[in-house]
Amino acid sequence: MLLPNILERVGNTPLVFLNLKDFENVNLFAKIEAYNPTGSVKDRAAAYILKKLLSSRAIDKKTTIIESTSGNFGVALSAYCKYYNLRFIAVVDPKITSMNEMLILSNGAEMVKVLQPDSYGGYLLTRIEEVKKLQQKIKNSYWINQYENPLNADAYYQSLGKEICFQIEEIDYVFLGVSSGGTITGVSRKIKENFPSARVVAVDVEGSVIFNGLAKERFIPGIGSSMVPRILQDAHIDDVVIVDEVSSIAACYELLREHSFFVGGSSGSVLAGIKKFFAGRELARPVNVVTVFPDRGERYYDTIYNKDWCSQFIQLKDEAHYLNTLSC
Repeated sequence: MLLPNILERVGNTPLVFLNLKDFENVNLFAKIEAYNPTGSVKDRAAAYILKKLLSSRAIDKKTTIIESTSGNFGVALSAYCKYYNLRFIAVVDPKITSMNEMLILSNGAEMVKVLQPDSYGGYLLTRIEEVKKLQQKIKNSYWINQYENPLNADAYYQSLGKEICFQIEEIDYVFLGVSSGGTITGVSRKIKENFPSARVVAVDVEGSVIFNGLAKERFIPGIGSSMVPRILQDAHIDDVVIVDEVSSIAACYELLREHSFFVGGSSGSVLAGIKKFFAGRELARPVNVVTVFPDRGERYYDTIYNKDWCSQFIQLKDEAHYLNTLSC
C-alpha cells in the first residue's frame, strides 16, 4: 500500500513470542512498538489525539500545542505537529536524552527546559508548572495533558488494545508499565471487554508514587511518576508489581542477549515485573501472558547501554554484583 507519508503507518505492530527460561508454563507474547514511525508506542496517541482535535475543531492551524514530556511523547508530537503544520512547544528537563532532544528539535519544535527539581527530586511537577505558565502567555494554545486527557486512553483503546485482541485467541495476563497512564487505561478497558477473566498487572518502579510508593529520584524515563495520573481512574487493574531499576536494566540486557530485542528501560521493567510476579508460583497449566515493549534501545545508548553510566548507576545503588550480568 502506497502511503503519502511514513507517519501514516501507525500501529499494526508485530506480536512476538518469547521463550522465557525457567518459566515453562508462561507463554510470553510482546507487542514490539519500536515499529511505529518515530519508534515508540507514543505515536499512537500523538497521531490519534491531534487528528481528533483538528476534526472536532477543538484546535486549528494557528493553535500552539504544548506538552510536558520526558522523551518519546515529545518526539512523536513533534513529528505529527510538523505533519499537520502546528506549532509545538515541548517542556522537558535535564534528564532528556541527547537523541530525544535532537529528534524533537529536528522536527521544528520549540523546547523549554526546566532546571529546578520538584519536591520529589524529579522534574515532572516543575514541567507541569511551566506548561501552565505557557498556556497563560499564549492565547490560542492547547495542553495535550497526557495525564488527564481521555483522548490519550481512547487512542490505545482503539488501536493497541484492539490489535492485541485480534492477534491472540486467549489472554490470561496482561503486563503493562505505567507512567502517564494512558496506555494501561485504554488497553485494559479493551482487554476486559474481550477477555473478562484476564488479569491486568500494572508494573511500576521503586521511587514512583503512582501506587502509594515512597517518592525518590528515578533514573529510567518512561515508567513511574511523581504524581498519580487522573486518567488511571478509568483503568482496570487487578494487580501491581513494583520493580527496582537495577533489575530493569539487567532485564534490558537479557532481552538483547537472549532474544535480540534492543529496547528501552520500560521494556526491561515489564520483563522484570513478569519474572517477579511468576517466580515461585505454581501454574496448573500454561498461561498466555501479553506485554508491550514501548520503544527502541537507541534512545538509551547514553544511559542504559553505556558502560560508564551503567557502572556509576549500579554502584550508586550499591548493587555492584549486577555488573557481572551486564554486557556493558
